[in-house]
Amino acid sequence: MESMSAVLTTGETPFLGAYSMTQEKVRQEDKAPRENRMTVGVPFVDYARMTCRGVNVYYGEKHAINNVSIDVGRNEVLAMIGPSGCGKSTFLRCLNRMNDTVEGCRVEGDIQLDELNIYDKSVDVVPLRAQVGMVFQKPNPFPKSIYDNVAYGPKIHGLASSRAELDEVVESSLKKAGLWSEVSDRLDQPGTGLSGGQQQRLCIARAIAVRPEVILMDEPCSALDPIATATVEDLISELQEQYTIVIVTHNMQQAARVSQRTAYFHLGDLIEVGSTDRIFTNPRHRLTEDYITGRFG
Repeated sequence: MESMSAVLTTGETPFLGAYSMTQEKVRQEDKAPRENRMTVGVPFVDYARMTCRGVNVYYGEKHAINNVSIDVGRNEVLAMIGPSGCGKSTFLRCLNRMNDTVEGCRVEGDIQLDELNIYDKSVDVVPLRAQVGMVFQKPNPFPKSIYDNVAYGPKIHGLASSRAELDEVVESSLKKAGLWSEVSDRLDQPGTGLSGGQQQRLCIARAIAVRPEVILMDEPCSALDPIATATVEDLISELQEQYTIVIVTHNMQQAARVSQRTAYFHLGDLIEVGSTDRIFTNPRHRLTEDYITGRFG
C-alpha cells in the first residue's frame, strides 16, 4: 500500500474502512497543499446506510457541488462543516431530494439509501422524505396542537390504524425527543406556544414519528440559546443509537461534541473526511487546518 504522504501528494481517495488510521500523525510537510482540491482522509465506511458517488449540483450555470463522494455509516453522526456558502447545506438537501423544490437546481451522480438509487425516476419523494427526515435551522412547528404536529406524518403515511395506535406513536416520539415529560399534560395546546428549544425538539419528534432511517439536521441549534442547544445535543447522542444522523453545523465545538465522523467542505469541494477526533487534532489537508485554526471562515 502506498504511504499516506504519497496519497496526500497525489490527492487519491483511498478506501481504508471505517475509522481506520485515525491515530496516525501527519507531518506538516506531508499535509495536502491548499491547491489540491481532491478529497483526503476516509470518505467511505464498511457499513454504509447511504452512499454518494460523483455528486454534482448546479444552480443554473453555477456549479455548487463538485464531484463529491462519501458514505454515511449506520448509526453514526456525520457532521458537515465549512465556511458559509461552501455547499454543505446544498449537499445535505441532496440526501432527501429537497433540492427538487429549488427552481433551476440540477443534481447529477449516484446517491443510494440501502442500495436504492433515490434519484431513480420511479422513486416517490413523499415516502423518501419520511425515510430520510429533515430538521431545519429554525424550528417550524405546524400551526396545530402539539399532538397534531406529531400525529400528522403517521396519519398521512398510514402508520397508525386506530386512535390508540396514534396515541402510542405520539407518546413514543415525544419521549424519544425528550419532550414528553414537559408537554404530556398540554398536548392540545399549540406547538407554536412552546419555547424555541422545545419547538425544535417537537420538530425532531415529528420527524421521528414517521419511522425514518436517516435524520438530516441543518444547523438545528443555530437559533437556540446555550441551554436549549445542550439539550438538543444530548438528544442527538441518544438518537444515534437508533438512527443515522447527518448534521450541518457552523459550530465546530458542536461537531466535536456530537459526531463520530466529520466532513469538511470548501467552495463546493469535499476537502477532507475522517474521524472527528482526528479532523480536529490532526487534519491532513492544509485547507482543513486553516479552517479549524481560524485562519479563515
